[in-house]
Amino acid sequence: MIRLSAPSVPADPTSKERLAARGLDYRTVDTADRAAFLNAMQAVTRGFLGPEITGAAVAEESEPTEGRRYIGIFDAGIAQPQVPVATTDSWVTPLSVPGGELDMWAISGVTVAGTHRGRGIARAMLEGELRAAADAGLAIAGLTVTETTLYGRYGFGAAVPMSTWTIDTRRAGWAGPDVDGRVEFVSREQLASDLGRVHERVRTRRGGEIAAWPRRWRQAAGLSTSVKDGDHARGVRYVDADGEVRGALAYRVIENEREFTQSRLNIGALVTETPDAAAALWGYAVQHALVAEVTASLRPTDDPVRWLVRDERGAVQTIRDHGWLRILDLPQALQARTYSAAADVTLEVTDPLGLTSGTWRVRTALDGGVEVSRVSPGESAASAESGASGALAESGATGVADVHLGIAELSAAYLGGTPLTGLLAAGRIAGDTAAVAALDAALRPAQPPTLSIWY
Repeated sequence: MIRLSAPSVPADPTSKERLAARGLDYRTVDTADRAAFLNAMQAVTRGFLGPEITGAAVAEESEPTEGRRYIGIFDAGIAQPQVPVATTDSWVTPLSVPGGELDMWAISGVTVAGTHRGRGIARAMLEGELRAAADAGLAIAGLTVTETTLYGRYGFGAAVPMSTWTIDTRRAGWAGPDVDGRVEFVSREQLASDLGRVHERVRTRRGGEIAAWPRRWRQAAGLSTSVKDGDHARGVRYVDADGEVRGALAYRVIENEREFTQSRLNIGALVTETPDAAAALWGYAVQHALVAEVTASLRPTDDPVRWLVRDERGAVQTIRDHGWLRILDLPQALQARTYSAAADVTLEVTDPLGLTSGTWRVRTALDGGVEVSRVSPGESAASAESGASGALAESGATGVADVHLGIAELSAAYLGGTPLTGLLAAGRIAGDTAAVAALDAALRPAQPPTLSIWY
C-alpha cells in the first residue's frame, strides 16, 4: 500500500495567515538543510525540558526521520531567529483498528517556547495540523500527550487507556505456568532488533497500536544518545521450543544501596507474541534475584500479570490515558473497522472545526460491517438512504438524533477503549440510554485497545 507522503502536505494557509498577522512565520522546515533541522530539534528538546544538543548527539539528532513533515514557527525579531519558537512534526502511519488498519496522521514534537506562550500559537499549530490532514484525505489523527487538558478543545479524545503496574515481589509471589522454551540474555543491539520484529508481528492484533520505527527501540535498549545512562539497560528474550523469538524485555535494575535485596526492576519495554512468552518474561522479572519491586508502564489494561502472580493484592494497577485520537472524516473512519454487535443509531455530532459536524445514521451489522449516512435537516434517518430495506426503514430513528455528542467523545470511544455508557453517566454526552448502550456494544472489541509506545 502506498501511503500519503506527509512532507508533501503544505503548511495550512489559514494558520499561516493568522500567525503572519502577529509577525510570525509558519512554515515547513527544510530537512535537507541539516543546520536548519538541528535548530528545530534544539527547539523540541528545549520544549520537553531536555539539554542542549551537543557533542555526539548532534549527528543523531540532526538526521530527520524519513517520511516526517516538520513545522516551525519563526520570530525574526528575537536574538536567535533561526531557532523556531514553536514546533510540531507529523507523519502518516497505519493505526490498528478492529478488523484492520487505517492510515492516521500522527502528530508529535508539539512545543511552544516559554517566551511566546499566550499568543494563540498552539491553537494555530494544532488546528493547522488537523485541517492539513483532513484536506489531504486522512480520516483520523492521533497523538500521545504530556498535558492532558490541552487537546480536547481541538476534538481529540482519550481513546487508549494503559496501565502502570507496581509489583511487590515478596507479597505477589509467582503462580505462572512452566513453559517450554528459554529466556536468554541478548546484546542491546539484538534487543532493539528483537523488540522491533516482535512488535511489528503483533501490532495488528488489537486496535490502537501504530507502526514503530528503529530509533524508538534503540531508545528502549539504551542505545540512543537521548537516553540517560543507556548502558544500564539490559535485555532478555524468550525463544520457544521451535527456536523462534516470541518476546523481548528491556529493563533496568536500580539498586537500593542501603539494602541490596530491596532493588527495583523497571521494565522499559515488554513485547510478547504468545501467552508462553508473556509468562516467561514476566516470571523472569518478578522472580529476579535481589529485586523487591517491579514496575512497568504502557501495559494493556487486561495484562495477564494480574493472574500470573499468586496474590493479586501484591500487584497494583494504575490506569491512565495514553493514546488520543481525533476523527477527521466520520464515514471513512467508521467504515475502516469492524463491529461486535448490531446497532442502528442516529448521532448528532458537534465539531469545533466543523469537519464532522452534523447528524449521522450509523448502522452496524452482526457480520462486522457498517453503513454510515448523513441525515439532512428535516429528513428522517430512515429515509436518509434510498437503499435501506423496508425493515430497516421502519425501525429507523426519526430526524431527532438518538445520541448527542462532541467529536472528542466519539473519537475517545472509536476503538472501544472508552465506554459511551460511562460518558453518558458522566454527562459528557446525552441521549437515549438504550441507543448509547447499543452503539457501545457495537464498538467494543473482544480485547481492549493498546498502544505500547510514545510518539
